[in-house]
Amino acid sequence: MWTEKDNHLTRSFKFRDFKEAFAFMTEVAVVAEEINHHPWWSNSYNKVEIRLTTHDAGHTVTNRDHVLAQRISVLAERYGV
Repeated sequence: MWTEKDNHLTRSFKFRDFKEAFAFMTEVAVVAEEINHHPWWSNSYNKVEIRLTTHDAGHTVTNRDHVLAQRISVLAERYGV
């Protein structure tokens, strides 16, 4: 579930292994390019942390962040996370 804190939407994901985490990140990258809104993220083995904020709006959470969060959630569901 996404959490809004300190002007960011954040969510952590845990996958079966690194390969699955990286595949998920690749899919997120395609969506981010498609809508021209890019996340901050961190990956360590099977864990991915994502933070969303809109830099152009003064580093606040906007509809663009909620749209990307929803798209990411749909992708994550495919992996059962």
